[in-house]
Amino acid sequence: MLRKTKELTGYRLAAPDGDVGHIKDFYFDDQSWTVRYLIADTGNWLPQRKVLISPFAVTGIESRPHKAVAVKLTKKQIEDSPPIDAHKPVSRQYEEKFSQYYGWPYYWPGPLLWGPIPYPALYLPEAPTALPPQEKQSESDDPHLRSVSEVTGYEIQALNDHFGHVEDFVLDEQAWAIRYLVIDTRKWWQGKKALLSPEWISWVSWPEAKVYVDLDRDTVQRAPEYKPAAEITREYEAKLFEHYNREPYWNRTRELSPAR
Repeated sequence: MLRKTKELTGYRLAAPDGDVGHIKDFYFDDQSWTVRYLIADTGNWLPQRKVLISPFAVTGIESRPHKAVAVKLTKKQIEDSPPIDAHKPVSRQYEEKFSQYYGWPYYWPGPLLWGPIPYPALYLPEAPTALPPQEKQSESDDPHLRSVSEVTGYEIQALNDHFGHVEDFVLDEQAWAIRYLVIDTRKWWQGKKALLSPEWISWVSWPEAKVYVDLDRDTVQRAPEYKPAAEITREYEAKLFEHYNREPYWNRTRELSPAR
């Protein structure tokens, strides 16, 4: 199922022994455009602390009536997890400690979107291939995770002009991959919004807060109309990929990280 990140923001994080807070934001990997962590607002429970929840911990999402994301972590597990400074980026070293603490596989060295597996629900703790690989710790502190709220508002630059900005993100709740950026085009194409796959992005200038796409405005304008209130069906997605002459992500034999 495809869900918008703005829709999920504010959802309760429900642990077996009580709520741990609500979703405040998301961190996605800027290479694969996959959500790696939910950022929790824990209120007065763990103040002044950044709390991350991996999709490996998510067991279900309930839209109505409770608007909750169920996680298989106890409050004690979360409280005892490796601390991270709320005002610093997430380093690879921290991710290694985080994964080792929970016993989850590293997502970055494997061939699939989640390391040894294509999506988190396939993780089996007893499987030998699911254990974190024993390798030398990364020495790089370069941040590779971006928050959804940070990238919201980035300008979209086409071949011949800019035509809007990033308004929202659409993620696949099974793989936690960001399938589309929702583009607000009101300054150019009044009353319309567009969907663009991260795979159609040429590059992102993080310092400029600008997303470059190898498309022209007319091609985007002729794309099948996106209606935000309507469900994004597979039929609509097929028409969208056909319009842009791109291979649909669901036709692949395995879920690989898109090339950058």
